[in-house]
Amino acid sequence: MTHMLDNSVKSAATAGNPDEKAFDRVLESVARRRQEFEEKRHVTRDMIDEFKKAGLYRASTPRRFGGEPLPPARFLRRIERISEVDASAGWVASFGSSLVYLAALPLDTQAELYAQGPDVAFAAGLFPVQRAAPAPGGGHQVTGRWKFASGCKGADVLGVGVTAGEDRAGRPRTALLRPDQVEIAENWNVIGMRGTGSHDLVVEDVVVPDDWTFVRGGPPTVDEPLFRYPAVPYAAQVLAVVGLGVARAALDQVISEGGRASYTGGPVAADRASYRISVGRAEARLRSVRAFFYEVTDEAWQTVERGDEATAHQASLLRLASAHAARVSFEVVRAAYQLAGIRAIADDSTMQRYLRDASVVPQHAFLQEGMYDAAGAVLTGVQPFPGYL
Repeated sequence: MTHMLDNSVKSAATAGNPDEKAFDRVLESVARRRQEFEEKRHVTRDMIDEFKKAGLYRASTPRRFGGEPLPPARFLRRIERISEVDASAGWVASFGSSLVYLAALPLDTQAELYAQGPDVAFAAGLFPVQRAAPAPGGGHQVTGRWKFASGCKGADVLGVGVTAGEDRAGRPRTALLRPDQVEIAENWNVIGMRGTGSHDLVVEDVVVPDDWTFVRGGPPTVDEPLFRYPAVPYAAQVLAVVGLGVARAALDQVISEGGRASYTGGPVAADRASYRISVGRAEARLRSVRAFFYEVTDEAWQTVERGDEATAHQASLLRLASAHAARVSFEVVRAAYQLAGIRAIADDSTMQRYLRDASVVPQHAFLQEGMYDAAGAVLTGVQPFPGYL
């Protein structure tokens, strides 16, 4: 059985070096089409192609396979900027980082994976993990249904979580499949992040060779700096930074609208001390949490770039900064929503969309309240919950 990607990848694998003009075109397209993504409940494949042309889907492809790996902070800032325009587009674009997981595959498998080019869109529904039986001729017999496969409708390769030969830490494996081996059950009916297309994946009796499976966060077979950067914390970061982008957009909107007259004929908002104080507090909170987020990113990157492994303390700080960014971003957006007044409740108000989208980010399993407990455990020398590091 060949597991080589479909030729559809080839047509989208013609991107050159990421440059500012291509990235500006992405921002323009997202601004023009964000309502379309909201209504269709997914970011369309042709938009994914634009992400590829801007280099976002080769940003974590190994250099040895034609990739142009970006330092995490540079990639995160690009996702943050897209998210200022549309959170769903930023969320889907963020999975350009997910190929760091695939660096745990055998080198021969990676060579086949990237044979059509380095611009590969990977999406996965990992939970609930399903048990895969050994296939008669080798490999794993995969059947089941998995949730939250963000970006699955535009993906070139899909992953599902299976229990088959777990590593010593008990972490599940991810089995890779072609899109034609997977049914997408379109059930993404949610309050926010509607354009992410995080539908269910359904697989029925597909044999996946062992060398097309990997442990998420497992040891990479590629020796390049990006693949020494902590993989699971990076996955949390690329999602948390979406919240930072939404918060920036929401806060900028209430700042710009501070001089607008109210419907009731009352004082202009910016003439009220309470309004100015709330804006100032929100600005300070957002800039502070963002500074912490990028500070620990740069510290971890400097460590791996000089050839060392990131420490458990650094990995934990990345996770703490991500969870805190997601939480504070939502709180900033909520404050902006309240400052915006009655106009914010209208269906055509961008502010109500900011609120809906920002509310989803801290709900992600990587970004919930328990991360504070685990980070506190590392800081105080106590064992955190399994799988945190």
